[in-house]
Amino acid sequence: MSASTTPRRPAEPSVHQQALLVWAAVLPTLSVLQFVLGGLLRGLPSYAQPPIMATLTVPIVVYVLVPRLRRLSSRLRKG
Repeated sequence: MSASTTPRRPAEPSVHQQALLVWAAVLPTLSVLQFVLGGLLRGLPSYAQPPIMATLTVPIVVYVLVPRLRRLSSRLRKG
């Protein structure tokens, strides 16, 4: 295969763009989880609440939201 027929990979977003995408995924996820689970978590010790929220938030952000936001960002950059 020559260089001209090799499929091009899309440009990776900069570190700053990645940080913005992660923030855009984490903030609403934490807000929704806090709204939905806030009452249930209030009965737990304060040291137990952050690990529970992180355990729920990280997979949602990493496996669902960030990939979707990256695809959307890529489409918007292509115009």
